[in-house]
Amino acid sequence: MPHNHLLQKAGAEFLGTFAIILFGCGAIRLGLSPGMVSLVFGLTVAVMIYALGPLSGAHFNPAVSLGFLLARGFPTRQAWVYGVVQVLGAVLAVGLLAFLLPEGPGYGAVVTHVSLLETFLWETFLTFLLMGVILWSTLDPAWAKVIAGAAIGGYVAIGSTIGGPLTGAAMNPARYLAPAFTEGKLELGWVYLPAAFLGAGLAAMLYKKFRNEKGARRPVAS
Repeated sequence: MPHNHLLQKAGAEFLGTFAIILFGCGAIRLGLSPGMVSLVFGLTVAVMIYALGPLSGAHFNPAVSLGFLLARGFPTRQAWVYGVVQVLGAVLAVGLLAFLLPEGPGYGAVVTHVSLLETFLWETFLTFLLMGVILWSTLDPAWAKVIAGAAIGGYVAIGSTIGGPLTGAAMNPARYLAPAFTEGKLELGWVYLPAAFLGAGLAAMLYKKFRNEKGARRPVAS
């Protein structure tokens, strides 16, 4: 892949992740209700997919990039680049929030209200479903342009609404790391990070098993 082409894709991933964390965690920082926070996350994801999907595939999540690598042969080097810029975009977003909104209830670090095992299982399950929605809603290139953003953003809003009161519903290593680092709450990274990657990986492998890729048309988000 030409260097400039990869740079463009990486820039789109950086910007999309930045926007999702800025507005989603910003809603938390402003003290909005949990329902509104979930809606902000979901709507921002949908908007960024429609806006930036044609440029990069709109992963905005290191676990999702891993899922595409496993399910559709996404280039390994590109997956690494995506993961790095996604985390950087999230960190910059939280840093900007700390500068612009110095007062508030936190910067969005997830907090669990269940046991560690339940936290791991819930985060794995939530990310598994997220990756499944992404893979299947982007299967058909024509339909993906219409439904992908709505389907994925809608799932993020639903998953955050249900999982938020339990584990914080991170579903995204970049989403977990940036506010946790800022607030000094990284002690459960060993639970949240493996759960996200495992959930996405399981969904990818299940998708690959049941999908006859030999006869499938080329997907958009890959």
